Amino acid sequence: MSALAQPLAASAVQSVDWLAIAPPTLTAVVALAALVTDLFVPQARKPVLGWLSVAGLAAAGLLLLPLLDGDRATFCLTGQPDVCSYRADHFTLVIQFLVLGGALLAALLSVTALKDARGGLPEGEYWFLLLSSAAGAALMPAARDLATLVVALEVASLPAFALVGLRHGDRRSSDAALKFFLSSVTATAVTLLGVSFVYATTGTLYLTQIAERVQHVDGRLLTLAQTGVVLTLVGFAFKLAAVPFHFWVPDTYVGAPLPIAAYLSVVGKAVGFTGLILVTVVALPSYADVWGPALAALAALTMTVGNVGALRQQATRAYSAVRLLAWSSVGQAGYLLVPIAAAGYTKDPQKAIGSTVAYALMYAAVNLGAFAVAALVGRTRERNRVADYRGLYATNPLTALLLAFFLLCLAGLPPGVIGLFAKVTVFSAAVDAGLGWLAVVMAVNVVIALYYYLQWTALLFRAPEGERAGHRVPAPLTAALALTGVLGVALSGAPQLVLRFASHGLF
Repeated sequence: MSALAQPLAASAVQSVDWLAIAPPTLTAVVALAALVTDLFVPQARKPVLGWLSVAGLAAAGLLLLPLLDGDRATFCLTGQPDVCSYRADHFTLVIQFLVLGGALLAALLSVTALKDARGGLPEGEYWFLLLSSAAGAALMPAARDLATLVVALEVASLPAFALVGLRHGDRRSSDAALKFFLSSVTATAVTLLGVSFVYATTGTLYLTQIAERVQHVDGRLLTLAQTGVVLTLVGFAFKLAAVPFHFWVPDTYVGAPLPIAAYLSVVGKAVGFTGLILVTVVALPSYADVWGPALAALAALTMTVGNVGALRQQATRAYSAVRLLAWSSVGQAGYLLVPIAAAGYTKDPQKAIGSTVAYALMYAAVNLGAFAVAALVGRTRERNRVADYRGLYATNPLTALLLAFFLLCLAGLPPGVIGLFAKVTVFSAAVDAGLGWLAVVMAVNVVIALYYYLQWTALLFRAPEGERAGHRVPAPLTAALALTGVLGVALSGAPQLVLRFASHGLF
């Protein structure tokens, strides 16, 4: 090789910042380890796979700490260090903390669920799929090109389909997985079409380069570019369960194993709003006049349909607590969309995006806590109806108080101070952006949600009907309840821990 060819060959080889990519990489490695270990572990010792997965997720979360000292980037274009496929900045770390924390709590719920299933769920496949999905979700906030975004979206989604339908012989589970799969595949196809339109008009997939080039698109391609923007957002709106892409949520949550429903309610939403933020604020800020109004309309429609759907469950005899939480999560997705829409109308989009992240952190903690209580009640009440929670305070006072606290946080009422402050922050983002009509719609929906949250809360303290046995709380469920309870109380005592994101931004 000539002296001239040697430096050219060396320059074509990219160096990899292994520390930057460590959290999703370790999660993926532990997923493979769980699958391989399952081949050699006897049935009686299968629970070790669960604890291996919990330890792996905790270790991946700890690997975020060395990254706090500054932004890191890797997989960059040669000679262009600012144009990269992977970036571990402040935004990335916060969302990865939310994803890995949510997956860890879902894993704790799963340890008990798999033990109770008594062989009904294949443990090796279960843990492999859960950790693989978490790895894809952790990759999402670091992605800085459309190809990596789509890959991360699919890696997070495809294992989730299998997890929903993993209960063999359960018709509800199979139907839920099929509905989830078909609707998601359709949304992905539309998104890929949108990505191809954006690439055709800009000639690049890197978000920062798209932001520059999309402003100078040939007038003859302007309609194609605008169509690509809208279509690209569809897949992420689906993951966020925004209306009209929400119809899979109630049946999927009810048909899936409860820990997976909890996982989808938090980590699935994190994937959705992260993709929306990266595509809109980072890649397409100059097209705010296209995506701003579209997301504002989606936010209003989503919160209204979600809360009205939850309210309608009250008229259903023996309605399911999980189905009510599913409709509630659709309504909460509408609140998450409000600041992203507001970012299209304000000169300070970082503050608006910070409001979404602050609200997501609050929602993740208290919603996972509510699912943890539902998992506990479901151990003795298979149908897990809201009526089964009547008199819970008489038999499990601490659990009832925790659920009441979580529901009040979701409603935005004291002592759930963090829920109140988070809603005020989202409301302020809409007002500051001049979206007064959206703030009014949000206020009306908050009032609607108060009815079903308070009705469920009041049921906990009523006299029980007949004899109720106390719930024995397994250690993993105890850990999940303790973690979510402590986090919820801590955030209510010191809301600035998450609300500061709404003031200082993340990018």
